[in-house]
Amino acid sequence: MSFTGCASSKSSTNGDSLAHAWRILSNKKFVDLTHSFGTNTPVWPGFGPASIFPAADPKTSTPYTIEKDGFRAWQYTMVGEYGTHIDAPAHFDANGRTLEEIPVTQMILPLVVFDLTPKLHDDPNHALTVADILEWEKIHGRVPAGAFAALRTDMHQDWEANPERFKREPFPAWTFEAIQFLYEQRDVTATGHEAMDTDTSLDMKSETWLLRHGHWQIEMLANLDQVPATGALIVAAWPKPKGGVGFPARAFAILP
Repeated sequence: MSFTGCASSKSSTNGDSLAHAWRILSNKKFVDLTHSFGTNTPVWPGFGPASIFPAADPKTSTPYTIEKDGFRAWQYTMVGEYGTHIDAPAHFDANGRTLEEIPVTQMILPLVVFDLTPKLHDDPNHALTVADILEWEKIHGRVPAGAFAALRTDMHQDWEANPERFKREPFPAWTFEAIQFLYEQRDVTATGHEAMDTDTSLDMKSETWLLRHGHWQIEMLANLDQVPATGALIVAAWPKPKGGVGFPARAFAILP
């Protein structure tokens, strides 16, 4: 039985069936917003790199191989906040939501992108301000409530080409006032950026505030230069460890 056969005649007529939505989405362009990661992935020095090695039989300590066992598996040892990853509120808040408590309804959201790159020619470490947001809104309209707001800086281009530059400090980021404005005045659901941190202040004021106010973010996004300022959707998902405070995520955009 086809999807359309399962849909009611009313929903098919109104064009609001899931089959109709899939036909629309399947013809759109998808952009991967996620870096692949490995043992040389840029990471905060307080955590250190991952270890990735073949999984072994615990009885013999012999790695599984396709030739010998018909399969292989890898064992990954790394901090949760590694590569393109989500920070749950519990990352900075002992009473905050953990990964399994973030509803799946927040894993697909309208996506808006603030392109900071024009300002980086004169100020390579410019941090997005409220004035920048209001300037953006004059062109693209008001930031919609419930959106995911992403900050494009093109730092993702240094991820593999120049990892030491990627890890630089200072770097282009958000101002605290911009983060607070987006959540309190525009009611966004989440935010994300290309750098390893939300801002460059030693007290991590922006990241601390957003996580301790129940919000979540994705760090080290990629390919935002391929996404328009408005009109796209972001889909983001991650594993569901009990009590998890951060984990590598897979995020992609569906373009309008």
